[in-house]
Amino acid sequence: MESRGFSIDELAIPTEPNGTGWTDFAAAVAVRNTVETQAYGTGVLAQSAEELLPGWLTLEHAPRRLFVARVGGEIVGRAIYETQADPGSDFAWFTVEVLPEFRNRGIGTALTHRLDAAARLDGRSVSVVYAVSPDAPGERLAAPTGFGSVPAANPEVRFLLRHGYSLEQVERGSILVLPVDSAVLARRLAEAAARAGGDYAVLTWAGRTPTRWLEDIALLYTRMSTDAPTAGLAEPEDVWTVERLVAEQEASATGPRVALVSAALHRPSGRLAAFTELSVPSEPGRAVEQDDTLVLREHRGHRLGMLVKVANLQQLQLQFPEQSAVTTFNAEENRYMLDVNEALGFVPMGYEGAWRKVSAAAGSAGSSATTGS
Repeated sequence: MESRGFSIDELAIPTEPNGTGWTDFAAAVAVRNTVETQAYGTGVLAQSAEELLPGWLTLEHAPRRLFVARVGGEIVGRAIYETQADPGSDFAWFTVEVLPEFRNRGIGTALTHRLDAAARLDGRSVSVVYAVSPDAPGERLAAPTGFGSVPAANPEVRFLLRHGYSLEQVERGSILVLPVDSAVLARRLAEAAARAGGDYAVLTWAGRTPTRWLEDIALLYTRMSTDAPTAGLAEPEDVWTVERLVAEQEASATGPRVALVSAALHRPSGRLAAFTELSVPSEPGRAVEQDDTLVLREHRGHRLGMLVKVANLQQLQLQFPEQSAVTTFNAEENRYMLDVNEALGFVPMGYEGAWRKVSAAAGSAGSSATTGS
């Protein structure tokens, strides 16, 4: 597709680093890193192409497509279209990012139209966009949850509103500078363990999930999609089977990052009641990514969130003492988890708006959204 001096095409995902298509894939990752660094004012969220490739190797479980925009052959923008493996799902998730110096040329809109077309073809009538909103003066648009807001005059906010999206939720990005005082962690762990009582025990591991806990972790991943606050997004259940979990972890093992997991075992039932996961880069001095944390609804009220998070931070500082920080994202209305994070020393890093649009009907004129038009 050619339009106003740029072209858009879909990338074939390489199967391994430096394989066919690697140069373009790495260039698209560079766009991601540049856009996020500008939006957050820090490069701590940057990842290498080698780190992100494993997430593209299990498309049978988590379908996604990658489109890029080129100017003079250079990749200056990217768009990701994500859906669920269930063909009956109505949902699609859009990401659009354009390098700052190439914005306001219609590139973001053109990339979005490609995502719209994919959604129409798949019959997906609900589109969700998570868009970073840098702080700015002036009027603000409040989330209907009553927690958090975004600057009303920001370009991404105006664009999303213009194209029929509604702000449903605000997410806070937070950062914890490492190391955390070991005495503070020990005290927090003891307090949480006392509150949890003898019915719960902490388990930790690195890398793949031990076979004994595959079923429980698959259930916890599934419940992340139903038990975590999603406000008016009404995002659907994302079912994880043991087969999917094993496939995802095998793919992850081909990359340079290591997963650290802490879980709470409910002794009477012999099942896991909570877990938290950190994604640790191989290079020292970089930020660690906090992935999922969940306490099953039926086990809340025992400080299990604090228990597993502190245990995992202890594991992190013992095994990877040279890492510089941990980043995490939470819904602004998720006061319990924010209280845990703040007690451990996390401070706000930036905010994202979570936006939703429902098309008139599947197959109708699709939705448009971009975070970098």
